[in-house]
Amino acid sequence: MANALTRLLEIAAPPSAPRKKDWSEVERRLGIELPADYKELIHVYGGCNWDDYLYVLEPGCPNGHYDLIKWAEHQYEDLEDLWEFEKKPAELEVEGSRVIPWATTDNGECLYWLVRPGLEPDQWTVMVNEARGGRWEHFSASCTQFLASSLDGELQSHILSSLFPRAPHGFRRLGAV
Repeated sequence: MANALTRLLEIAAPPSAPRKKDWSEVERRLGIELPADYKELIHVYGGCNWDDYLYVLEPGCPNGHYDLIKWAEHQYEDLEDLWEFEKKPAELEVEGSRVIPWATTDNGECLYWLVRPGLEPDQWTVMVNEARGGRWEHFSASCTQFLASSLDGELQSHILSSLFPRAPHGFRRLGAV
């Protein structure tokens, strides 16, 4: 976790004022504990955009379009409806498995945590779903590892845009609209 955050700090300087969250209230609303690396990412960077493409969702984001809690509620319902017509990814066939969104893109791809029974939040991995289709990818990385490894080119998705990441990198914290 610290290594991935260190890599992100080398890629883009964080905003000067960290964002504080009442994580117990956030987790109460979601009904689940969140990974420590994500909490630290939000504390340091807040809801943010990387390379004008990838948006990290934040609970209570000043830009309501990127509020993690709203996304989690809507995505759960949307995916349940979708899986009446499309096949679930194999990773979700395990009883009690589910996905929770943590990022999206300007093209509409969604990045999720893969939540499996018996795994602690810090053991969750990342799933990526294409915007308008049934393709999914699974990565054995935490959200912060995924983000750092994607930005430095170590990890590549066949679903995310071939124009991501950019050089030089762009970063901006999401503010009120």
